[in-house]
Amino acid sequence: MAEILSALRSLMASHSPPLHALIVPSEDYHQSEYVSDRDKRREFVSGFTGSAGLALITKDEARLWTDGRYFLQAMQQLSDQWQLMRIGEDPSVDSWISDNLPREAAIGVDPWCVSVDTAQRWERAFAKNHQKLIQTSSNLVDEVWKNQPPAETNPVIVHPLEFAGRSVAEKLKDLREKLAIEKACGIIITALDEVAWLYNIRGSDVSYCPVVHAFAIVTLNSAFLYVDKRKVSSKVSSSIQENGIEVREYSTVSSDVALLASNQLDKDTGLSSGQNGVCESGTCEAEEKNNDLIWVDPASCCYALFSKLDAKKMLQQQSPLALAKALKNPVELDGLRNAHIRDGAAVVQYLVWLDKQMQEIYGASGYFLEGKGRSKKRSETMKLTEVTASDKLEGFRATKEHFRGLSFPTISSVGPNAAVIHYSPQPETCAELDPDSIYLFDSGAQYLDGTTDITRTVHFGKPSEHEKACYTSVLKGHIALGNACFPNGTNGHALDILARIPLWRYGLDYRHGTGHGIGSYLNVHEGPHLISFRPQARNVPLQASMTVTDEPGYYEDGTFGIRLENVLVIKEADTEFNFGDKGYLSFEHITWAPYQIKLIDLSLLTPEEIEWLNTYHSKCREILAPSMDKNELDWLKKATEPVSA
Repeated sequence: MAEILSALRSLMASHSPPLHALIVPSEDYHQSEYVSDRDKRREFVSGFTGSAGLALITKDEARLWTDGRYFLQAMQQLSDQWQLMRIGEDPSVDSWISDNLPREAAIGVDPWCVSVDTAQRWERAFAKNHQKLIQTSSNLVDEVWKNQPPAETNPVIVHPLEFAGRSVAEKLKDLREKLAIEKACGIIITALDEVAWLYNIRGSDVSYCPVVHAFAIVTLNSAFLYVDKRKVSSKVSSSIQENGIEVREYSTVSSDVALLASNQLDKDTGLSSGQNGVCESGTCEAEEKNNDLIWVDPASCCYALFSKLDAKKMLQQQSPLALAKALKNPVELDGLRNAHIRDGAAVVQYLVWLDKQMQEIYGASGYFLEGKGRSKKRSETMKLTEVTASDKLEGFRATKEHFRGLSFPTISSVGPNAAVIHYSPQPETCAELDPDSIYLFDSGAQYLDGTTDITRTVHFGKPSEHEKACYTSVLKGHIALGNACFPNGTNGHALDILARIPLWRYGLDYRHGTGHGIGSYLNVHEGPHLISFRPQARNVPLQASMTVTDEPGYYEDGTFGIRLENVLVIKEADTEFNFGDKGYLSFEHITWAPYQIKLIDLSLLTPEEIEWLNTYHSKCREILAPSMDKNELDWLKKATEPVSA
């Protein structure tokens, strides 16, 4: 690590102008949350492997900013050359630079790896002290990364209409209508899941996310896909072109954005896609004269492309595809429901297997009975670890129809590791399963018809009264949010409190949001909506046919962690009244797996909560039974027996 920092500082000193600091973001050219191995630059320089964070290297310091999900992990992974900066507790990176670096300091960043919003926020902060954000002409980390993995060249796949539910032609028509309304002549689409969703394509360029490294530009007349052409077979190319989309090399997006800015891009192609747009013969030209704005999403467009545009002819607002993608069509919703049934079956099969193993290998009392583990002698080959257990869970999922891989690295965590919110077990360092400790597993899969994400927390021995009280408080919050009924126009910031109130009563809380959208065979974390205490949760109201997770938790550093997570679909509520003619919304659970009764202090549940639990468990039995063998079904029946206070 020291050699990497030294090499970077040498490049910073020889840069023109010399750099007082270098910012290394986590993101790739598309501002992705999860990036390919080649783009893990922040991980390479810092050693911190979490999905969120930012590194700052100055002449004599190295600091890493990350959020509450990763505080413990960062403390464990950072060397003593790095200082952890806790987002929400310590000064932000722009404040710290403004206050601590010299007047007129030059701060470098690769403009391809930072969003317009972020870069402009930094520039405003730096201006106070006449400091400057410098766009480096090359990525300095790439220059010192000797064994940087090569760029991915995985094939582009057409996502069939039977799973997508809407054709590319329909999506382009809707998009062009939105461009016309906003007086825009074109839009630059940079988010990988938006490109994949719009053009009904998928790929495997980023682990766990079925996306393709690609940009898109759509005008009133034309549509372009910028991708490494080696990834596009002649059959796929024909399918894309049938929709009036021209395939161009990934690297030409920069020059094409410049052409778009000077109104030359459409003139540069013979393609016309009036059949997919709002323009019919002769009307496109008339519209183009009035529509001269270029739409960019400042949260996802990189600063490099933005810098090629004329600020006076730019529409800076959220991409219209973010909301369009979040509002699932009926085919996508059916696909998600079916995927979650298969996924729930895999989770139950895993719990049946794990219960048996914990009893046989460790003498545990098991999933249903309370008792301390009887220490049994076992050979090394028999032991269960966080990794071997999660591999088994993946194996159960892999047998299911339409399975295409995991949707994120499985969080399989025992005891103190469960307190690390986004813990990722490694074969060399992971813990062995322990019959006397809590086990939390947060996992999901990619199926052709939907993406899944589920968390359950279990104990195979005798949980303490404190662990039961904490689990029950988390469950109460989980139930309260899932049962919410709220008027149209309500955002996720307003609902977040519902999941926390049972914890707050004990002076407890958790440092992460409560819910995120989920893709339809796309990214497991999907916006633009979320349920969270963070201010951005106010930006987008929750709407019918969105998906969102319900995942409160509680984490006691060095001891245990608890989280429960289901995926919900937002639907119209059938209320007795309709005050203000607003219309009301509620949630439909589509995740099916039991909650462990042994971990619940039933005396803390209200009669309504007990009724909800029994009803949910009854549905679990009914929905999952056809996927179970006799042994699994017997276990499931026992796990979902009705309870009373």
